[in-house]
Amino acid sequence: MWQEQIIAYCERTDFSYWAEPVNAVTNVAFVIAAAVVWPHTRCHVLARLMAVVLVAIGVGSFLWHTHATAWAGLLDVLPIVVFILLYLFAATRDYLRAPGWLALIVGALFIPYAAGVSWAVGLVWPAAGANAAYFSVAILIAGYGAWLRQTPVGKGLLGGAALLCVSLGFRMADASVCDGFPLGTHFMWHILNAVMLGWMIYIYARHVAVPQKIQR
Repeated sequence: MWQEQIIAYCERTDFSYWAEPVNAVTNVAFVIAAAVVWPHTRCHVLARLMAVVLVAIGVGSFLWHTHATAWAGLLDVLPIVVFILLYLFAATRDYLRAPGWLALIVGALFIPYAAGVSWAVGLVWPAAGANAAYFSVAILIAGYGAWLRQTPVGKGLLGGAALLCVSLGFRMADASVCDGFPLGTHFMWHILNAVMLGWMIYIYARHVAVPQKIQR
């Protein structure tokens, strides 16, 4: 089962290792984003851990777009989930100044929340498919940004949510452009997501270095 190979993207037409060269190589964007943001993370261990996980996202995605197996797909997804949970904990504790135990509960509720949003999106927009789960992340980022909209963090989060939506648009367009553009658009998901995640880390690192007063 774990060795089963899957063709999931426009660029791949067979199961050879380099069948998705652009989708594979553009994962270097995650490593570059982590390197760029790394100097800004020295003030807080969680920010540094986010940068490390960002590299893991690039590695996992590279394995997925070269091996195209079920086990590689799992390695593609797991670092993303870890990043989301880590950032949600940090955002709840440090942006909203909630106690650590409450931030842990909020993190634990993410999985059922994401499942619920995916189900709801699937009902009204079946074509969204697996992309529906990412809508839950965009909603969360936008929600935190709206709550903190009068602060630099809030404005930064709203920008991050907007960038994620654009990135998600490229991810969803991949299958529909195959006939006219065989390369597909999934590689833009990598590039824009790397920028977005690096930006999210930078927002957090800047905040923990100089915490902003919460205004509502």
